[in-house]
Amino acid sequence: MPEHDLELTEHAFRLCQQLLRIDTTNPPGNELPAAELLAEELSAAGLEPQVLLSAPGRGNVVARIRGTGQKAPLLLTAHLDVVESDPSCWDYPPFCGEVHDGCLWGRGAIDMKNMAAMSVAIITRLAREGLKPERDLIFAGVADEEAGCRFGSLWLCENHTDLVRSEFAIGEGGGFNLQVAGKSFFTVQVAEKGVCWVRARATGEPGHGSMPREDSAVVQLSEAIVRLGKGGLPRHSSDSVQEFVGAIASHLPAPLRPLIKMLGSPTLGPAMLRMLPDPSVRRAFRALLGNTASPTVLRAGNKTNVIPGLAEAEIDGRILPGQSQADFLRELQDVLGTNIELDVLHALPPVVTEPKESSLYSVIHEVMAERAPDAPLVPFILQGFTDAKAFTSIGAKWYGFAPVKLPATLRFADMFHGHNERIPVDGMAWGTDTLMKVVRRCIAP
Repeated sequence: MPEHDLELTEHAFRLCQQLLRIDTTNPPGNELPAAELLAEELSAAGLEPQVLLSAPGRGNVVARIRGTGQKAPLLLTAHLDVVESDPSCWDYPPFCGEVHDGCLWGRGAIDMKNMAAMSVAIITRLAREGLKPERDLIFAGVADEEAGCRFGSLWLCENHTDLVRSEFAIGEGGGFNLQVAGKSFFTVQVAEKGVCWVRARATGEPGHGSMPREDSAVVQLSEAIVRLGKGGLPRHSSDSVQEFVGAIASHLPAPLRPLIKMLGSPTLGPAMLRMLPDPSVRRAFRALLGNTASPTVLRAGNKTNVIPGLAEAEIDGRILPGQSQADFLRELQDVLGTNIELDVLHALPPVVTEPKESSLYSVIHEVMAERAPDAPLVPFILQGFTDAKAFTSIGAKWYGFAPVKLPATLRFADMFHGHNERIPVDGMAWGTDTLMKVVRRCIAP
């Protein structure tokens, strides 16, 4: 008896490999070739996909298996764009789609062309079986998630609501395994931070570079950014974080439980984090202790011998559930100083799936108890944001669950937007089978 459904898992692998070889770096995105590839696969299975352009080259693809209508639809979704990559820092080219050391390499292997490939392999298999489920099964491959969803899921939900409206949506944000105190856990995302991208601006008198100014725009902005980098923003408690940390602690030996629970404390957490040996784990937990602000883009001047009168920074802000955009901006202004002007570039609120428990949540738990009995499933809060921002706005209950089994040497957080992004071939096959089992049980008559 094969370990995996080879036909299904090989189809998902092949699709992922093809997708990885399409450069959909955002900007500019150019997701249309990826959307058209998936549309061809969906059409070959007898489905009627729609490729929808939100702007030139910004392709989205939507397809549906129609059920009896006894229950509301289930949506499987993945974004087709990826972040930039520096080939000089990769062991293999970012768009090679090659297998090395048991892994499929390429930008998007984890974030998240793997989920697009798994979802299309699943929906086409079910279509060929002639399944008539209790609920419609929808697939949406979307553009622009990495730049804020405006040409992808947000656009679809605003302009083609009926095509993607669902009771449940499964997308990215969870499904991976992590190690805490020597024990493995799997995650299902039920909450995520909000986003507030900000332009910070300092102004000052311009002048000749031969006569330095202590109050120049560049100096003012630099000093503000240093304060932000050294001190960050205030810490806050969050129910979602406490639930995540508490769930982990409950499966560890009794002496460790109070120590692990302290990781979620805004007052004790920072000290506890210093005791963790893994810097990747420390960064991930630190981001859950409050709102965060990361300077990512700096601009000032264009001539070496001219002191510019304007200096700008773009800041990636993330907002903890329970906090508001106004709270975040107030905290950021307090750190940067009143001499720094702030303009919001793009903002989306935090998402919390309420209530967390549901028929789909129960199915995920049941399947994971069978697939990974020694790795408890815990409710996860994502430090970043996903297309959940859009689909929950039209009523979906979102669960981040793009299952993949990673070896201890590969950390999920390091794969996201990092060099040498890759996914274990066996781990993706395991995830494809796992997701199929979840989908079948959710939609089966």
